[in-house]
Amino acid sequence: MSSGSRRITIGFQGGQALALRVSDDQLKALNGALAGGGWHDVQSEDGPVRVNLAQVVYVSADKDESRVGFG
Repeated sequence: MSSGSRRITIGFQGGQALALRVSDDQLKALNGALAGGGWHDVQSEDGPVRVNLAQVVYVSADKDESRVGFG
């Protein structure tokens, strides 16, 4: 991964969701591709994922701050 990684969740029509850890560059590329629709390859820490952007309802990204413990 070329820059810091973030946990994202991609929500799809029908209620399914996909949680991934991706670089900031991959998140930026995904957000930029959403308007165009079609298929988009996301490089996650676990490997590549091909997403049908026409089925995406939301993309949620966690803040890049780390949390330790219960607070």
